[in-house]
Amino acid sequence: MTKDLWISIPVKDIDRAVAFYTAVGFTLNPHYPQTTQSASFFVGTKPFVLMLFDDHTFSHLSGNTVADTQAGTEMLISLDAETREEVDAYASKAEQAGGIVFGKPSEVQGWMYGCGFTDPDGHRWNALYMDMTRMPKG
Repeated sequence: MTKDLWISIPVKDIDRAVAFYTAVGFTLNPHYPQTTQSASFFVGTKPFVLMLFDDHTFSHLSGNTVADTQAGTEMLISLDAETREEVDAYASKAEQAGGIVFGKPSEVQGWMYGCGFTDPDGHRWNALYMDMTRMPKG
């Protein structure tokens, strides 16, 4: 059975990406030292691992070309926020760190509150607070 999950994404500049993810609040993985080709973060309280690889290394590891995030979306990575204020903080931190907020914090379907942002390389993230007491029963 799978015991851990990690997501690997390509980045143009490891140092810029490390600065962004540190500013957003992710924790550098102390077991995986940063190099000029890669870095690693823990995300969340039940952490999954986010691996950053420079484009060349990522292309080699994946056996495929790197997607153009300006032309299309490779995936949307969602973060579970504990409060609406945490959603607001993700949007603010992402924008201040050089990301783009493509979905301003707002209510969704009457029971969720979320925002969408990209990192400097165009990878799309979603922070979402879900008020389960207001979730439609059905």
